[in-house]
Amino acid sequence: MKREGIKKHLALYFIAGSQDCPKNIEEILIEAIEGGITLFQFREKGKGSLHTSDEIEQLAVRLLQICRTSNIPFIVNDDVELALKIGADGIHVGQDDAKAGDIITRINGMILGVSVHSAEEAKRALADGADYIGVGPVFPTSSKEDAKEARGTAVIEEIKQAGIDIPMVGIGGITAENAKSVVMAGADGVSVISSISRSEHPAAAARALKKVING
Repeated sequence: MKREGIKKHLALYFIAGSQDCPKNIEEILIEAIEGGITLFQFREKGKGSLHTSDEIEQLAVRLLQICRTSNIPFIVNDDVELALKIGADGIHVGQDDAKAGDIITRINGMILGVSVHSAEEAKRALADGADYIGVGPVFPTSSKEDAKEARGTAVIEEIKQAGIDIPMVGIGGITAENAKSVVMAGADGVSVISSISRSEHPAAAARALKKVING
């Protein structure tokens, strides 16, 4: 996927696992796609997540099929083996996960995303072959137990000012009320978990975010 294609898919990037969803995650994903998400990352991690690799794989396959039906890229968080096994479109790794430079040769041209928290980490991700970066947390978030301190849009602005030319998405505490500031700072889109997964009406929540980003 060329860089412009990746940028387009970062516009409204939805992340979720069963632990993030008060109702069936498959239903939520279907509604989120209806509302206009442009990419989905499966992140089954943390308190309340599934325990066995078989359960996780079976859920991943079902969610992948939903995404394929709607031509939504399907990214797996952290688990390279799972991504390869089910034929995911990409893999996303954090700074404490497998190193991007170590896995680039294993993923056969899949999309590679890397979480960064500074311009220096963004530069390293680009050098390692990342296709895009997730920058954050922008605002305080309770969706990730190990989230670092929120720094607003400062890191996004630092990356742009440093001339690091890589597609990027802001993540962390983003809602329809503050999403515009993230895009204005230079991000190609926003990534959300609870703004959609915990909404009573996921499709409407996605539509509201999309409207702000496109507006």
